Amino acid sequence: MSITRKDVDHVAKLARLDLSENEKELFTGQLNAILKYAEQLNGLNTEGIAPTSHAMPLVNVMREDVVTPSLPIEKVMANAPEQEDGQFKVPAVLE
Repeated sequence: MSITRKDVDHVAKLARLDLSENEKELFTGQLNAILKYAEQLNGLNTEGIAPTSHAMPLVNVMREDVVTPSLPIEKVMANAPEQEDGQFKVPAVLE
């Protein structure tokens, strides 16, 4: 598979890029070089190798959910610019 000048024009149009003629030629060559490099993967023996979605095994990085006491309401509201009935008071966003 190779990238043609028409392909570069099409992608530039989709991306709303105004490329010069020199840039179109440059990108056509660069994209073809990338594809040629990626084609080397076709030569690898992948027999018996299970497909993976990640290069490294993923583990859950979340901590255990532990119940702890909350801060006292006085301490929570100490820096609130405005409060009402033990709750933060904020400007209305709906009319």
